[in-house]
Amino acid sequence: MCRGLDSLPITCLERAKELKALFGSFLQKSDHCVTGQCKKTDKVRLNLDEPLKWKESFDKLLSSQNGLCLYRAFLVSEFSEENIAFYLACEDYKNSKPSKMSAKAKKIYDEFIASDAPREVNLDHTTKALTRANMEKPTASCFDLAQAKIYTLMEKDCYPRFLKSSTYLELSRKAKTG
Repeated sequence: MCRGLDSLPITCLERAKELKALFGSFLQKSDHCVTGQCKKTDKVRLNLDEPLKWKESFDKLLSSQNGLCLYRAFLVSEFSEENIAFYLACEDYKNSKPSKMSAKAKKIYDEFIASDAPREVNLDHTTKALTRANMEKPTASCFDLAQAKIYTLMEKDCYPRFLKSSTYLELSRKAKTG
């Protein structure tokens, strides 16, 4: 299961707090940049209507660095951060060098899918069995089914709750009235 706030990268947690605290002042200055974001080396520009775009689709939320940080912090508060961590680990895995795939696949499997994994995601028996079979000869697509199931779980369950959260509602209200 989730390890709580300790498992969230500190820069991402700081970013979520900054987004919540500084979004009001940002709305008055559309070129305002927030530092200390998820990737320390990047400077991310906040767009006035960014929170409103997150409501358009789950993909738009995940493709926004600010949205992803806020969504991840929300999942930590809901004790389900392992879902986004698994999803992002799979995305990273797909871009791995072939020589590193086997080791990365084992690490992902052991952390998220194996029985009694420290951050076990909620997958049905059939998906777990297929993923376990894929582990015999890992390819770039060996986690595709499991990743798709977790994506759907987040899209249908967690994402609607995120859109109803007080933090998101406050940010979208400020963006509308900005």
